[in-house]
Amino acid sequence: MADNFNFEFVSPERLLISEKVSEVVIPATEGEMTVMAHHAPTMTVIKPGVVTVKFASGKTGKYVIFGGFADITPERLTLLAESAVPVDELSRDTLMKRIELAKAELDDTENHEHRTKLEQFLNAMTHLNGVLVPA
Repeated sequence: MADNFNFEFVSPERLLISEKVSEVVIPATEGEMTVMAHHAPTMTVIKPGVVTVKFASGKTGKYVIFGGFADITPERLTLLAESAVPVDELSRDTLMKRIELAKAELDDTENHEHRTKLEQFLNAMTHLNGVLVPA
């Protein structure tokens, strides 16, 4: 049986989770990353995607995150989200609004680095829209 560790998942809107978990899969910029107890200390950037949490009770939860940072220590994972919502609270309208805002911002920016980040964000959001929200 896997050891449990403390997990805090925070967005500007609310505290999503603050409890013991056995495993969390996060969408890090370098790829999906599974965090378990005794993980090596790491800080990483989170890209838009799905966070999968296995609670100490054995129950599993899924959340959509729209970017952020993860601070990992052997005893704790703190996930600071730009914005996040449980998958079952996500609507097509929410995703489409975010996609449209990013498209408008992309049209208005000339900075190459910012354009690249917006294009990556749009790609991730479009993928999420196709995978998570039925037509």
